[in-house]
Order: sequence, then structure tokens, then C-alpha cells
Amino acid sequence: MLRILLPTDFSDNSYGAIQYTLQLFKNVACEFSLLHIYMPPVYQAQYLAGSPGQLGLGDVVKETANTNLKKLKQRIVNEFDNEKHSFETSAYLNTLPNQVDEMVEAKNIDLIVMGTQGATGAEEILFGTHTVHIINRAKCPVLAIPPNFEYETPKEILFPTDYEIEFKPEPLKMLLELAKQHISSIEVLHVANEDNLSKKQEENKEKLNIILEHTAHLFHEQPHQEVIHAINKFQLKHKMNLLVMIQNKHTFFQRLFIEPVIKKIGLHITIPFMVIPHFK
Repeated sequence: MLRILLPTDFSDNSYGAIQYTLQLFKNVACEFSLLHIYMPPVYQAQYLAGSPGQLGLGDVVKETANTNLKKLKQRIVNEFDNEKHSFETSAYLNTLPNQVDEMVEAKNIDLIVMGTQGATGAEEILFGTHTVHIINRAKCPVLAIPPNFEYETPKEILFPTDYEIEFKPEPLKMLLELAKQHISSIEVLHVANEDNLSKKQEENKEKLNIILEHTAHLFHEQPHQEVIHAINKFQLKHKMNLLVMIQNKHTFFQRLFIEPVIKKIGLHITIPFMVIPHFK
């Protein structure tokens, strides 16, 4: 049974992510954890410090959060009646990244699914601050869903890489499971500044080829290009349904998220984007 964490702020964006997830795993036994982080709307610092003027306010906010979670759960059950799926709800006074870390560890979560945040005055979709923090810290895959995304079966999965890491089956388990469920093809896109692979890169590519041997896959080359440009260019020529990347702290993924490019990341991400934690 898959254990999936669904953080929610009760927005349309977060519910869209939930809808996508329930359709993506409709044929899989899943246990979903609906998580809401609450905070008294005024005098947060005083409340956390135990200000007498705010005593009792936290209880009211928590009660409201739990009521909204119950309504959300009922809405999901009404819209997606699936005997393979079960739900539990929880509301916490905490920061979202910290609570997600705790729940991933305590509940052995397999996947976190979140909505992204729309950019203002621009076509590209930027990751919200919470999403970025969770992607950078999570010890399990994180799936980010763009706003207003109409569900489509992930038949074509784009997997950019620079072959600088040694691939192993366990971290790629969620990718392989999705490909198996939906009879998907994985398009491996090599993005690099050089024309030729080093010996180590060749070895890593062969290891990836072996891991994917029971999954339809093709290898593509995009040398002498920036990562974002290469991904965008490939998507223009080939319609992809899902983008999957590994958060390798020593290769281009760090540049993608740590450098200021995050402010204009775009990728023009109009498709779901799954991030796999870096290999240990």
C-alpha cells in the first residue's frame, strides 16, 4: 500500500493537486494523509510565546482547521468513491516543512503531492516558497502539480539527467511504479556542456539502462544547452505528461533550485513535476 502525504491550505490549487493524485493512483491501494498547518492570524509571535491575550485563540483556529479537513475529506469521498483509498486528517501548529519532515519519518511516507504557486503577470509557473523548501528537504519524492491542470495519463515521462550520479533501483522506485501502472515511456534526456560522455558517465548511463530494462525508454542527447532551455525545447517537439528529475546536490539540479534562476524558473511547467531526493 502506498502512503501519500497531501498538504492542503484548502485552496483550489491544493485541491487540484489532490484531484490529480486520486486519478493518478486510482487503481492502487493508497493511504492518504491530509495535512493542514494552522497559525492564529494575528500576533503569531506572541501566541507562540504564550501571550495571555492570545490564550484560547489557537484552540479556535485548530477547531476550524479540523472542521475544514472533515469537509475536505467528505468532498473527496463524494467525488472519488474508491474502495482502494483511505484517508486520515491532521492539523498542526507548526511550520509546514518541519511537520512534513516529521510525518514522512513517522508514517514512512512514499510520496508528497503539492500544488504549485502561479506567477504574477507572467506565463511561467513559479514554485511557492513552501514547495521549494519541501523539495529541498524531503526524504521521499515530491510531486508538484501546476494550477488548473487537467488530468492526463502520464504516458510520456521526461527524465533529464547529466549521468553524473550512480543510478540505483530503490530511489527510482516511484518512477518505475508510475511507468508500470500507466504503461508509460520514459524519455531520458541527457543535458550537458560537452559532446562526449566520460567513462563514469557511460557507466552510469548503462546502469540506468539496466534499471529501465523492463520499461519502455529512449535516450536523447541535448549537448551545449542550458538545462531549462533543453527541457523546454524537448517539450515543444514531444508532448510530455510528466517531468521527473533527481535532486542531486552536486549537479545541475542544485543550479536549478539554489541559484536565482528559481525566481524565473518557468520551465513553463504546464505539466506535473516530480522531484526524487538525491541518492545517499
